Amino acid sequence: MPKYIIVTGGVLSGLGKGIVTSSIGLLLKSRGYNITAIKIDPYLNCDAGTMNPFQHGEVFVLEDGGEVDLDLGNYERFLGINLSRDNNITTGKVYKNVIEKERRGDYLGKTVQIVPHITDEIKRWIREVAEKSGADICIVEIGGTVGDIESMPFLEGVRQLHLEEGDENVVFVHTTLVPILKVVGEQKTKPTQHSVKELRAIGISPDIIVARCSTPLNKETKAKISLFCNVPMNAVFSSHDVESIYEVPLILEEQGISKYILKKLSLQYKDAQLEKWRKFVERVKNGENLLNIAMVGKYTALGDSYISILEAFRHASAELNAKVNVVWIEAEEFEGEKELKNVDAILVPGGFGERGAEGKIKSIEFSRKNKIPFLGICFGFQLAVVEYGRNVLGLDCHSTEIKPNTKHPIIKILPEQQGIEELGGTMRLGAEPIIIKEGTLAFSLYKKRLIYERHRHRYEVNPDYIEKLEENGLIFSGIAEDKIRMEILELPEHPYFVASQFHPEFKSYPLKPAPLFYGFINSAVKNKYG
Repeated sequence: MPKYIIVTGGVLSGLGKGIVTSSIGLLLKSRGYNITAIKIDPYLNCDAGTMNPFQHGEVFVLEDGGEVDLDLGNYERFLGINLSRDNNITTGKVYKNVIEKERRGDYLGKTVQIVPHITDEIKRWIREVAEKSGADICIVEIGGTVGDIESMPFLEGVRQLHLEEGDENVVFVHTTLVPILKVVGEQKTKPTQHSVKELRAIGISPDIIVARCSTPLNKETKAKISLFCNVPMNAVFSSHDVESIYEVPLILEEQGISKYILKKLSLQYKDAQLEKWRKFVERVKNGENLLNIAMVGKYTALGDSYISILEAFRHASAELNAKVNVVWIEAEEFEGEKELKNVDAILVPGGFGERGAEGKIKSIEFSRKNKIPFLGICFGFQLAVVEYGRNVLGLDCHSTEIKPNTKHPIIKILPEQQGIEELGGTMRLGAEPIIIKEGTLAFSLYKKRLIYERHRHRYEVNPDYIEKLEENGLIFSGIAEDKIRMEILELPEHPYFVASQFHPEFKSYPLKPAPLFYGFINSAVKNKYG
């Protein structure tokens, strides 16, 4: 039977519970244990698909097409596994299931309540995911902070899970903030004390406390947390600020968190196999070739909107002795060439809607004409086709998403998307097969003819224009199995002008960078440093 680690958070959101969860998973996996992870999001949305990235960060897409919280992206990157939509539980999903059961008559004669019906559904879901995955250990991160009304049913659910599974099978890890007031320069434990008090009032006593602080916890701070929060001193761990998130597993390992968890779960302690990870972290920190890469998007005010792209930069850079400095350019306010004069490469990411589209098209034209390495993703792919149609073919063209009555609809809606009224979960989503043409740049990067990449879109290249685009020099080097949908484009006379309808960043890993990002960074390094 699987064991469970429950990760909760206190004081405020954004403490890095997801990184702590991912780090613990990596450390246990490095010892030969089979790990899976679940993210609980206490919002009423059924998934993250219809949420604005400004509010909640990037929408991460899984192999099965699940649109989920960005923390699942970190789980996949740290653990090197593919998760499913069931690994993301939301209040919306839980209540929807319970209400459907009530309508079917599954609870006939009973008054359906938060306890036990909602909490039973939460426990059923957690156990089912853990058992189906075949995991030795299932790590469950509960979003939000202790004390939030939204989180209460989930905290009650895991309290019951602990009661039913027993002390040797469930460990609670609580992440909190230890601020340092500039006036006194002292690490303050009071927020942690209050957070733990709130958690214990719910009926959960943390076994481990991971304290977020700008500096490593000193001995006095640890002793104080131990005393007032009723946990052993060797169960208080410091998660202090580091240069890279990939260092977090190593600083937790140095403090002995894996050993403590395995002892609590009555599991055998094994030596960790972390050499490759340590070398990767060193490469991330010590990259020498500095690149200024322009990110021309419309969510640039919040870096988390593009977190998978930023991590894909790090994965590829680590392999190429490089370091990326992102130059954020708000597409809607993009004024022209002067903003791009000192950049070494340009990336145009995905997005929906008209806002910023013309700015993105201008940046694509600039990269094409000035031979600056370019990577377009999803909407960036579509706008690269629009730019080529306008400025090379001379067409008055656009995407019908933005201009429904355009004279030349070079980008149009997918046939299966026509007439769909609901927006949630109705796009072309998840991993789809793609055939790579031999002899192309894409083939040299992927080194195989058939690949699977993750999608999230409603529009595609209009097949009526493909022949004309290719006659004028554009190469579609990746196509869907139906041979109608275009997936990758490239320009042969350019150092690196590549765009993909899919999202390569969703399958980039620390020890295995996404091929299109590797090629992009490699081209930028060669262009700048020779």
